[in-house]
Amino acid sequence: MNQKEIGKNIKSYSGYYKSLLLNEGINDIDQRMFAYGKRLEDMYNSDEFRTHNIYPSTNVSFVYAVIAMCLELKTMGYTDERIIPVVEKSMESKWNVFVKIVKFIDLFPFSFPVVRLWNRSDHADRVKDGSITYDSFTLEKDKIEYHICKCMYVEMFAYYGIRPLCKIFCDTDRIMYSGLTRHVNFVRHSDLSDGDACSDEIFRK
Repeated sequence: MNQKEIGKNIKSYSGYYKSLLLNEGINDIDQRMFAYGKRLEDMYNSDEFRTHNIYPSTNVSFVYAVIAMCLELKTMGYTDERIIPVVEKSMESKWNVFVKIVKFIDLFPFSFPVVRLWNRSDHADRVKDGSITYDSFTLEKDKIEYHICKCMYVEMFAYYGIRPLCKIFCDTDRIMYSGLTRHVNFVRHSDLSDGDACSDEIFRK
């Protein structure tokens, strides 16, 4: 990533962090924004970013932006239990776009076949670039089931010593499926942020 791209990403993702600071009633916003931008710039310029930024199916720039937010909040004394909902709230506008789309799809009886297609395509992309390692992946007419033993989202958070905070990304599945309630039932048994595996089942209602 060149410096122009780095600057563009920092400007784009800083909006979420500013929203977070405003939601939390932080006073020294300019100072906090500067520190966040500097941290994220250093992270983008690191060998670790170049090592991680090799998966086409993963927006590593965004993952790093969220990791930088978490690390900044850590320096402010925030606990993991507090960081997760605070960061998720700052990105409500981003997730709400997806929820609105799936709520529209949920109106129609073909919503489960659409979910099957999404999962089949995502599985193929993840296996192809190696960003996710599956122990098993089963795609049936009325059920989808998978067991994931390694995920690069979790690995990136773990590298920076904040593995449990990857729950922010693990929760995006729950957020998306919260808009699919008429014809789809999503069951999460465990995820890799705080467990040994990500284990999900998705059923046609």
